[in-house]
Amino acid sequence: MGTAERREAPEKSVAVRSAPGRDRKVPGQVGGTHEYAYERSREHAARQRPGEYDESARAAYRPLWVEEPARRRRLPDPVRTSAVRAVLLISVTLIQAMVAFLCAMAGSWPAFPMVISSVVSTVVATWSVVDVWVTRQVWNQRNGVVSEPSSTARSLRRERRAARRRERAGRRDQERITGRGAGRLSHS
Repeated sequence: MGTAERREAPEKSVAVRSAPGRDRKVPGQVGGTHEYAYERSREHAARQRPGEYDESARAAYRPLWVEEPARRRRLPDPVRTSAVRAVLLISVTLIQAMVAFLCAMAGSWPAFPMVISSVVSTVVATWSVVDVWVTRQVWNQRNGVVSEPSSTARSLRRERRAARRRERAGRRDQERITGRGAGRLSHS
C-alpha cells in the first residue's frame, strides 16, 4: 500500500485489528489504551480537518519520505553505463590486488599469476576510466549546448530544424493541392 492509500485508509484496517498483540498498549500504563485511542483520533481528525486542530496533533503525523529535488542532473545513458563499467572493473582490480598481496605474503603458488592479472586489470581499469571521460566529452559535444561556433551540437540542431521546416512545407503544399479540388471530376 502506497503513501496515498495510507492517508486514505481507515484508522484501523482488518490486518491491524486481527494481528495478535501488535503495537498494543496496556491499560493503566502511561500512554495506555484509552490515551492512545484519544491521541490517534486527534491525529486522524487533524488530518481530515487541518484548520480546526493545533500544530501538535499535525506534527505527530510524518510522511514516510520527503522528496527533495535533485542537486545535479542525471548522467546521460552512455556516460552512466561506461561509469558503471569502470566502477566494476576498478573494484575487481582492487580485489585482485588484495588477493595477490595476501598470496605473496603467504608464499602461496597463485601469487605470481595474481600479480600478473592485477597488472593487466590495472591497465584495463585505467582504460575504462579514460573511456568514461571520452564518452562524456563526446556526448557533451554532440548533444550538449556548447557556446562555440564550431560545435557539432549546433550544426546537428540546425540540420534537424531545416528538415522539420522542409517537412512542414511539404505538408502545407500537399494540403493546398488537395484543398483546391484536385481529384474531383466536376465542380458541381
